[in-house]
Amino acid sequence: MDTIWISATDLAIAAALVLMLALLTWRLHLGTGRQIFVSAIRTTLQLLLIGLVLKTLFTHAEPGWVALMSLIMLLLAGREVMVRQEHRFTGWWGYGLGTLTMFVSSFSVALLTLIGLIGPEPWYDPRYAIPLLGMILGNTMTGISLALDSLTRLATQQRPVIEARLMLGHDWREAIGEAERQSMRSGLMPVVNAMAAAGIVSLPGMMTGQILAGSPPMEAVKYQILIMFLIAIGTGFGTLAAIRLGARRLFDARERLRLDRLKH
Repeated sequence: MDTIWISATDLAIAAALVLMLALLTWRLHLGTGRQIFVSAIRTTLQLLLIGLVLKTLFTHAEPGWVALMSLIMLLLAGREVMVRQEHRFTGWWGYGLGTLTMFVSSFSVALLTLIGLIGPEPWYDPRYAIPLLGMILGNTMTGISLALDSLTRLATQQRPVIEARLMLGHDWREAIGEAERQSMRSGLMPVVNAMAAAGIVSLPGMMTGQILAGSPPMEAVKYQILIMFLIAIGTGFGTLAAIRLGARRLFDARERLRLDRLKH
């Protein structure tokens, strides 16, 4: 099967349609016209930049460069987790909580897959390592950011209830337990929905890309099943760890609720 290349004209037509959408939403006073326009420009510039970086990285497949690229991805993902929270933790916790839990969950799952499952040679081959880590890290970032935002918001809203439970003799786990569970569900829901709809409602991106590139459909399916499971593992364990650590941070050693540790 011959590869169908996308020309600059094809991209220009698609860009023109996006611009039409931005203008239409602006005329309808939806408040999203500028956001669509800016996001389209960011997408174009960011993807062009990462394309150049990956081209260079694939040419010079050294473990040090792969590690540096992975570190940059992690640090940027940590920032995204932080800025997406309405009431984020103060100090190092605001940035470090999401970054640390993403590092532990996403990197451990990616290493397990590269070394024990897929087994490219060498194991750090950037053609496998970077896309795999990117998919796991991106979904884990979404789950953790949603979960932490839900936790801090619920803790703020339910302050009287939580403090009443503490006065009745409950420990901090019992006092904030319901908020913890709701937050964990919020973080896990996107990946649960993605797995439930995959293959019926939607064709996942990786599978679609492989089929368009000429891979046999069943081979693309096997890769996509593996990726969906890995995303669920990384997102699930990362979200659970982030919420447990975040919930503990909301209480001091005397088990008092400390909302002053959040930025309001």
